[in-house]
Amino acid sequence: MKKICFLLILSISCTTSKAQGFFNLLSKDKVINLENFDKKTWSWGYFLGMNSYDFRFDYELERGDILVQKNMGFNIGLIGNLRLNDYIDLRLEPGVIFTNRILEFPQFEENRDRLREVESNYVHVPLLVKFSTKRINNFKPFIVAGGSIAHNLSSNQDNPSDNTAGQFRSKDWTTYVEVGFGIDFYTEYFKFSPSIRGVFGQSDELVQDTDPSSPWTRNLNKMTTRGVFLNFTFQ
Repeated sequence: MKKICFLLILSISCTTSKAQGFFNLLSKDKVINLENFDKKTWSWGYFLGMNSYDFRFDYELERGDILVQKNMGFNIGLIGNLRLNDYIDLRLEPGVIFTNRILEFPQFEENRDRLREVESNYVHVPLLVKFSTKRINNFKPFIVAGGSIAHNLSSNQDNPSDNTAGQFRSKDWTTYVEVGFGIDFYTEYFKFSPSIRGVFGQSDELVQDTDPSSPWTRNLNKMTTRGVFLNFTFQ
């Protein structure tokens, strides 16, 4: 029993020592880059990134889903950051998003009726709240949440031609809810922040065909966008 107790105490002591060493490693004093960067009231930057957009459909009747062929898109924009306190920032991130999706209607056999391309080049303006943890040496995790509005420069909402002429129409304006997370990395010269964000459309983008019995849109009640961003921010 004494030997067992001794071994348990020794094991606990070793484990505690290793854990203490790990936390000491994280908190060990290092060269702090851009030490006063986050103390500024206003800061500016830009972002580059990629996106993958999808559609979500609400159907009148369950008659088979419309398939969406997703393509990788590109994001670029500017950042304006207002510091509220040590852990909360308000961010405006106006940008341009290039993406396109191809809709596939399984009930048709001919590609001219089966496939519809939906091009979307958005002017995208999110207003986000950024919640950060305490900075650990030269990195700081964060989450963001907020809303956005987008104008589709490629929209054909007012086009008199519809699916009978090969045109799947969508609306000009869209609203979103956005949620994401990332990490701020402080380099010697700038702050670099990779992040992943989910984008969830709130407004209906569907423009119904002129014919109420259209085989493309008659079974659709609503069409909304959803997507994922991978952004790389430089400040």
